[in-house]
Amino acid sequence: MLTFAVMIAERKSRIGFFDSGYGGLTILKEVVAKMPDYDYVYLGDNARAPYGSRSFETVYEYTLECVKKLFEMNCELVVLACNTASAKALRSIQQKDLPTLAPHKRVLGVIRPTTEIISSYTKTNKVGVLATSGTVSSQSYVIEINKFSPEVKVFQEACPMWVPLIENNEINNAGADYFFKKHIDNLLNKNAEIDTILLGCTHYPLIIDKIKSLVPKHINVVAQGELVANSLVDYLFRHPEIESKLNKHNEVNFFTTDSTTVFDLYAAAFYGKQIESQHLKL
Repeated sequence: MLTFAVMIAERKSRIGFFDSGYGGLTILKEVVAKMPDYDYVYLGDNARAPYGSRSFETVYEYTLECVKKLFEMNCELVVLACNTASAKALRSIQQKDLPTLAPHKRVLGVIRPTTEIISSYTKTNKVGVLATSGTVSSQSYVIEINKFSPEVKVFQEACPMWVPLIENNEINNAGADYFFKKHIDNLLNKNAEIDTILLGCTHYPLIIDKIKSLVPKHINVVAQGELVANSLVDYLFRHPEIESKLNKHNEVNFFTTDSTTVFDLYAAAFYGKQIESQHLKL
């Protein structure tokens, strides 16, 4: 395996993906499938996860620190593959920090690519969002969907138990079904015309089949991964000045701020295959 120093020396520019833990791997998985030629770096801040219940200030501080680290690792473009970070930190980083920190680099999130297109999935203009408490309290999905599709009414439900259940591999236990059904029912009870449910957390694709089994068949259940991947393809097409700087060695490197053994064990479920990570100290 290449050492960190050698990696930095040998690669000029890559696409960085950041998440507080594992969920962003479901986004990276779809992006790599769509654009396999590029070089990628994934950074999971597992040592300080979860971010969902933390304050705006803390999430911003942690996210900015990780973005800076990815810039140091020669990432020309960084995707916040985390709904909480996208909701609580993205705008501040884009508007306040990038102009002085790295004016020629870019930081993108996972909320806008989804909210730009979600109206095409609904016939009733009633959309439900299942997400973490932090994402729901930020109102980011409501604000962004209303910006692009003011005719769409958004209903949200916070699911604080879902991420722990997923990460602890408890999703197939009967006790877990209680929490899944509880929050889905809570959401659907907010409006009988909801015909589209958006999964506003990158962990939730791991339980998408379970969610589909608990909702009426006419309801669309939409995950973010493919939408973000399509949006990134379009973004690079529209920004050749960035795309031209990206190396294409078809390589993906994984880093975690916590135990690599634990990360590798759990990451496989999110990424779809075994990976080998390296430890990174912030």
